[in-house]
Amino acid sequence: MSKITPEHLARQAAVYIRQSTADQVINNKESQRRQYGLADRARQLGWSEVIVIDDDLGRSGGGTARPGFEKLLTAICEGRVGAVVSIEASGLARNGRDWHTLLEFCGLVGTLIVDEDGVYDPRHPNDRLLLGMKGTMSEMELSIFRQRSLEALKQKARRGELFLNVAIGYIKVSHDQIEKDPDRRIQEALTLVFAKFAEMQTLRQVHLWLRQERIALPAVSRGPEGRHVEWKLPVYNTIRHILTNPIYAGTYAFGRSGSRVTIEAGRKRIVRGFRRERSNWEVLIKDHHEGYITWAEFERNQRLIADNANGKSFMSRGSVRCGEALLAGLLRCGHCGRKLHVAYSGTHSNVGRYHCRGSQINHGGEPCISFGGLRVDAAISTEVIARLQPLGVQAALSAMEDRGREHAEKLSQLELALEQARYEATRARRRYEAVDPDNRLVAGELERRWNERLLAARALEEERGALLAKPESPLSEADRERLLALGSDLERAWNSPGATPATRKRIIRTLATKSLYASAMRQLSL
Repeated sequence: MSKITPEHLARQAAVYIRQSTADQVINNKESQRRQYGLADRARQLGWSEVIVIDDDLGRSGGGTARPGFEKLLTAICEGRVGAVVSIEASGLARNGRDWHTLLEFCGLVGTLIVDEDGVYDPRHPNDRLLLGMKGTMSEMELSIFRQRSLEALKQKARRGELFLNVAIGYIKVSHDQIEKDPDRRIQEALTLVFAKFAEMQTLRQVHLWLRQERIALPAVSRGPEGRHVEWKLPVYNTIRHILTNPIYAGTYAFGRSGSRVTIEAGRKRIVRGFRRERSNWEVLIKDHHEGYITWAEFERNQRLIADNANGKSFMSRGSVRCGEALLAGLLRCGHCGRKLHVAYSGTHSNVGRYHCRGSQINHGGEPCISFGGLRVDAAISTEVIARLQPLGVQAALSAMEDRGREHAEKLSQLELALEQARYEATRARRRYEAVDPDNRLVAGELERRWNERLLAARALEEERGALLAKPESPLSEADRERLLALGSDLERAWNSPGATPATRKRIIRTLATKSLYASAMRQLSL
């Protein structure tokens, strides 16, 4: 006896079409054709009104939001659907919640489920049992496939051979190996970022310097021609990504970020991109490939970035601020262990006082500790000068050598950019000359691109010429003697008007050790 009755045929037949990923939508066209062909099968079975629901192409059936499936359920509940048609009944849903909801609704309103194997009526116990088993097996099958794929990826990652994306500055030479990008401009740009961070010691200052000097950095872009490199002025996150990515230290890392599953509106929502602590990374292989810095330099950079973060960690020092207090962010309360804060007073609000109110704020107790900053800062300054005095002349000589370094660095970047711009212009010219001149539709566009490349090269030439026209003025003999005198008399250099509080703080942070603090505190106690 046929399960299809006139009552079913009087309603619509809904053909539900779904593919799990965007890659399947683009490349697996045969599956699409089979699914769209189900509309003809529904008409052969007797339905005159057939609707196609294909809103879920590229969406997983594992429990994520599916507008097409919601539309199907709405039509079933309204009694407009006599049959749901799909290639395989279990493909309608890959999770128990959606699958059993569909069966329940179809059973209530008398909607059939049709696939290539047969016709099922959820109101019949045997069909309901078979459909329930199909749904359970489908959900288990998806779980097994996902687990196998994930374990295969992890096993490849443990060997250091899994590369889903390659950071700028590296290229894939095979499916499981990477090496430095042979483009010398890219290499020198990345090397400059690391050198500037070692010099300035703050991510923000490196970002501002690169923007101020108009030095572009490479960025990966993807278009119709595939992966290519674009040069543009960096944003803050670009610098942070370069400085925090262990790949530039020659290290292979996998599992640096994770995901969390939450329930929203009765459905699961996967939130990706949560950063994990280094101890929780799944794979860490040092000396895996050629790096731009060493692993020791990378760890030092991470400590500096963490210490510069304000309010992110209980023990972080925070970034250098413009106040006069030299030890801001470095001192801890001896009673509760919290960071001491600085309050300024005086006529010009430049007299600092270190204090801790952690116990009072958090527990309602008495203030922990409070003391003036003048004697402490003076003692620290004396100790720093004593430690640095033997190195004063050497530092002065290094300052002379470094005076023209920024000028040379910018000139080097400009020359590399100009060399690449000339190559782009030459390549555009060759393309223009290779086309049939009578084919103006193509020749006109290639000529426009050639002119754009020529203009870009000319702009860089003018910028380079302006930079060469104003070379870094060398130090005069009087300036050299004065600099050496300051190097030999470090106390005068420390107290000179040109030495800002920020400069003194950076020096102290570089030299800050337990012995320095202990020596300074002994002087205070005398």
